[in-house]
Parts: sequence; structure tokens; C-alpha cells
Amino acid sequence: MDRIWNGLADLVWPPVCPLTGARVAGHGLLSQPGWSALTFLDDPCCHTCGLPFAYPGASGSEARHACAPCLAKPPRYDGARAPLAYDDVSRGLVLGFKHGSRHELIDRFANWMELAAPDYLAQADALIPVPLHWRRLLARRYNQSALLARALSRRTGLPVWADVLLRRKPTPSQAGQSAGARRRNMAGAFRVTEPQRVAGKTLVLIDDVLTTGATANACARQLKRAGAKTVYLMTLCRVVRTSDATI
Repeated sequence: MDRIWNGLADLVWPPVCPLTGARVAGHGLLSQPGWSALTFLDDPCCHTCGLPFAYPGASGSEARHACAPCLAKPPRYDGARAPLAYDDVSRGLVLGFKHGSRHELIDRFANWMELAAPDYLAQADALIPVPLHWRRLLARRYNQSALLARALSRRTGLPVWADVLLRRKPTPSQAGQSAGARRRNMAGAFRVTEPQRVAGKTLVLIDDVLTTGATANACARQLKRAGAKTVYLMTLCRVVRTSDATI
């Protein structure tokens, strides 16, 4: 019966690639040109923030290297990884997912994220989606970070602790703001509701895009203060060039 209904649905809403608009075999699939247009990230990269390097370090690609910003001012989180560069192509996927209720690729997103940081997930006790303030959640109707966390949970079996980190003030949009303005926006924005639950744990923050790291730093700071042993960050995309547009 499900197969019949799915077939009828495909006749009414034919599956198309969200990047190219070309017909594809099923919902949640990309066309070959769509696949080719995406920029996937891999080693060599900064072992802390995941920023890709153009070339391996002089001591070989197996060595751990940090980028200049992480050396100058290490982030509060212990490591970050993302499978995709945030650019003109992936921006369409992210914005459709974040603001347009385009969720048909959610399982594929989770697969890409899992492949980008299997070591983080192997060590983790729980996944923690970056929370939205209740007013924004009410307006948007869903938290895209929580959707990504649940999709990863289905793949890994890790629990999602969506209630231990609370956004306690409605921060303004981060779109187009400088790194300093983003940090000021996030000051005091989060609190841990159950410190005893995170104490001694290895946690993975889940978000959609890593831009300046201000939001992730604010979350990791509170989790570390509450006693978390390690806080990693996993996002679907990350900005690679500082000139990239932000969400």
C-alpha cells in the first residue's frame, strides 16, 4: 500500500533535484550535475576547526596541524568537522532546509556528517542540537539542528539530549554580522539545565553551518562550565573563506 501511495505522490509531485530542478528517480536524491557542483571537505584540514588546507603539512598528511586563528585563539570546543563547504551551491540546500521546510535530504545530510567525523561519534555520549529561542522555534515550527541530530541518532544509536541546553534570550539574527558582533550577541545566551547530566561526558554539538564559531563557542563554554569532559562540533556546512556570505 505504501508503494502505491508513494507512486501516486510521485505523479502529483514528481521528484526533482533541489539544486538543478532535473527529474530524479526518487525524493531525497540529487542529479549528477547537482552532486558534481557540491564541494565536499576532506583532509588535510585544521585538526581543531576543520578548516581545509590547500596542501598537507611539511611533516606529512598524518600529522595534526592547526590553522593560524586556532593557534592564536583556540575555540572553546575541542574539534569541529563539516562535510560541505558553505558556498553558492550548498547555500540553496541549507536555506531550503532551514527556512523552506525542505527535509527530503535529511537522511543524506546525516550520512555525510557521519562520514565527516566518525571518530567524534565513536567517542560521544550524546548529541546536543544547538537550541533555538522558543519565540523563533514557534515562528519557524522546527529546529533544523534538532532534525539533523535526530537523523544522526537514527544512524548511530546515540541519544539526543535536546533539553539540557537552553537558549534563554532571543538573540538577533547573525546574518551579515561581524565576528565581534556575533560574539556579543551570544554573550549569556545559553545555559545548561542539568549540569549533573553533562558532567564528565563527551558531547557533540549539532548545527547547520559553522561561520565564525560564535554560537558554538558560547554553547561549548556553558557545557564545559557545567563539567562536560569534551565538546565536539558537527555541522552540515562550514564557511571556508571569510568573504563568504552568511546566513
